[in-house]
Amino acid sequence: MPIQLKSSYSDEESDEARIEIIPLIDIMFFLLASFMLVSLSMTQLHRVPLALPAASTGIADSKLPPFQIAIDASGVVTWDSKIVTLSEITARLKAEATPQESRVLISADENSRHKHVLAVVNAVRAARIEKVSFESKNPNP
Repeated sequence: MPIQLKSSYSDEESDEARIEIIPLIDIMFFLLASFMLVSLSMTQLHRVPLALPAASTGIADSKLPPFQIAIDASGVVTWDSKIVTLSEITARLKAEATPQESRVLISADENSRHKHVLAVVNAVRAARIEKVSFESKNPNP
């Protein structure tokens, strides 16, 4: 006589354990969306605070230039929040940039002297970069 492992008083069929996949997918999408939102909120621009001059005829540029150089009111030149000299600007651009495709954005404080801005432009042009633009703020936001 064979041995029965089921209890004799249970009429219902025994269900096998299984993993419910629909709630698992919901949880994974929720985690993915949460991580995406958190990572977007963590990106910040670390740069020198500047009071940009207003330009009513400026055109908004949709492309973000790869090289951003800032000049504060006292004439200190920074690149990626690090103080650089004019010769360092030329050397880094020659090493990292391609002359026909690279672009440089110069952000100068409205109280900076014209000679500091012109010196940075000359350092950029010494690296044979022709696409130079200046950052300004819109007077009518």
